[in-house]
Amino acid sequence: MKNEKVTSLLSASNTQNHQTRGFNPLNQPTINEGDHVLLYLNTKKTYLVKVEAGKSFHTHKGFVQLDNLVGKEYGTKIKSNTGTEFHALKPLLPDYIFKSQRKTQITYPKDVALIVMFSGIGPGSKVVEAGTGTGALTSALAHYVKPNGHVYSYEIRPEFVETARKNLQRANLFDYVELKNKDIAIGIDEKDADAVILDMATPWLVVPHAYTALKGSGTLVSFSPTIDQVVKTVEALKEKGFVDIETIECIMRRMQIELGKTRPETLMTGHTGYITFARKSIP
Repeated sequence: MKNEKVTSLLSASNTQNHQTRGFNPLNQPTINEGDHVLLYLNTKKTYLVKVEAGKSFHTHKGFVQLDNLVGKEYGTKIKSNTGTEFHALKPLLPDYIFKSQRKTQITYPKDVALIVMFSGIGPGSKVVEAGTGTGALTSALAHYVKPNGHVYSYEIRPEFVETARKNLQRANLFDYVELKNKDIAIGIDEKDADAVILDMATPWLVVPHAYTALKGSGTLVSFSPTIDQVVKTVEALKEKGFVDIETIECIMRRMQIELGKTRPETLMTGHTGYITFARKSIP
């Protein structure tokens, strides 16, 4: 009853919070009150803020009067009271992910991109996810299945569900997600899913449930930080009859670009996890 009540409350909140203010469609050229803006100072200092009347945003470079941005075009420059110049950029999906409230480690964009690509999801897809966490991966999945697809995201810890809800609402993606405070290892409610995407400690326990929930040729994607988890998951996939099983790791490094001194940056995000892909085969 408790889990059903949580899901019901979240669904009701979802319906009531269909946001128009604060929504930044790609074709909206100007900033409105209630919109989120990325204040860009430099590559290391950016701030995701909500434009509200009478509100100012304080930084180490002075404060910015946010309502001065209303009616201005995205990309415009605005000065703080100390004369420091900021660029008011339209937030992209990675901005919402990196600026999200965190109670757990987020999934990095380099891994999100591969998960989305190899899962085969797109507008209209029905996706089951487990391990909501802060909702970073959930946000990406919702972004790609909208406007008529849906993500059903399972999370056993209620405090994570609440954090994810706030992050999804800020990114204007909550309408495409149902958050479920349930243990997916016990079972999956949905049927005929296009993809099941797992970011959890014991993905191999979910493989039988995922097989039942997926439509024929549907994809399973599992993200795991350790190779021991991968081995158990791949063995479970083989045993259940999944095919086209593949595991990869993505290593990405930035480049320092400067005339006469171009080279890879000294610091990089190295290993984050292994991504396993598989497809459901019907006997």
